[in-house]
Amino acid sequence: MEKERVTAVYLIETPYTLERAAEVIAGEQSTGTFTAVPGETDQLKERHGARIEQIVELSPVSSPTLPGSKTPPGHDGLYRRGEVTISFPLHNFGPSIPNLMSAIAGNLFELQELSGLRLVDLELPEAFAARYPGPKFGIAGTRQLTGVYDRPIMGTIVKPSIGLPMADLQQMIMDVSAAGLDFIKDDELNANGSYAPLAQRVSAVMDAVNRAADATGKKIMYAFNITGDIDEMERGHELVVKAGGNCVMVSIMSVGLTGLAHLSKYSEVPIHGHRNQWGMMTRCPLLGFAFPAYQKLCRLAGADHLHVNGLDSKFYESNSSVVSSIRACLKPMYGGYGTMPVVSSAQWAGTAPATYEATGTVDVMHLAGGGILAHPGGAAAGFASMKQGWEAAVAGIPLAEYASRHPELQQAIAKYGKG
Repeated sequence: MEKERVTAVYLIETPYTLERAAEVIAGEQSTGTFTAVPGETDQLKERHGARIEQIVELSPVSSPTLPGSKTPPGHDGLYRRGEVTISFPLHNFGPSIPNLMSAIAGNLFELQELSGLRLVDLELPEAFAARYPGPKFGIAGTRQLTGVYDRPIMGTIVKPSIGLPMADLQQMIMDVSAAGLDFIKDDELNANGSYAPLAQRVSAVMDAVNRAADATGKKIMYAFNITGDIDEMERGHELVVKAGGNCVMVSIMSVGLTGLAHLSKYSEVPIHGHRNQWGMMTRCPLLGFAFPAYQKLCRLAGADHLHVNGLDSKFYESNSSVVSSIRACLKPMYGGYGTMPVVSSAQWAGTAPATYEATGTVDVMHLAGGGILAHPGGAAAGFASMKQGWEAAVAGIPLAEYASRHPELQQAIAKYGKG
């Protein structure tokens, strides 16, 4: 184990030299502090010290990205940027996600020698896979449960997000099930509120799901939001499974990676990982985490599905960033398991061609709220238009041309955009 190391790649910005900043990071996160202390021997540093593996210099800038950095005497006015790769001995913290986080993302973002810091990639030794086996269902298991194999899994979100009476929620489930949708999920705001406690919602929803399945022959996958304290999540999961449910959802940033890993230990259904609050960790390009690094931790902790935003969405994120996130979820880890990327936010049939062209895959879950529910022809037509958008994309047929033979797609283009 002593030879195994965790490798982290950081994008940094500093008024010092890149070498000096890298030394500060390595020291602060392993054996060092701001000054030498008794006991910090060469032998101890050799065994426990973080190691600078590589520094790639990038173009400097003339002003700091983040406030609070200090400048060295005689500073030339430049803030140097670069990618710094640092490795940490695994035996410092062991295969533990919480303690790993203290090492790779602990007291780094506060360092005054840095005016920018972002974790962009992460490589973990096999010992983590032995302790955290990753998603139990992932892409293959989710396809088996939904019975969808040759196209994206398509679905929607409960809207209004919160406050919907149970009778109306049941009718929505009946409607989208009759329309043929594969998946529907609670909005992240819809949890265990007093107006509709989870136990009441599970009972009402599963009654509608089962009645719809009897009528259509297809059981829709419903992701119940069980986000809560550790014991609350366990009770929520038990409620869902006992009622015959086939998916649970948690807000990963709310329950933490440890909460997610704890849920994964006993979960009998796929875990739909929502990333709300993610923007505060990533929106500044020189602060926090890049998603390709963070998703590895989420997958390790057991997320079967993971939100990645969507192309041309209502949020700030660039399309290239979304594409990078999708590819990251699909990239094999520890022998090949994958997590289903969930594409959502202002999605409709017209976003399918760009998504497929950029990723070359149908291994996504494509969710559309208004893009399905607010379609002029109703939910069934909205679902049909989504399938048609993907059919056109995979076949390489321009959207407008395909729409000329498919009225549902034509209606979607007329309402939501241009082909």
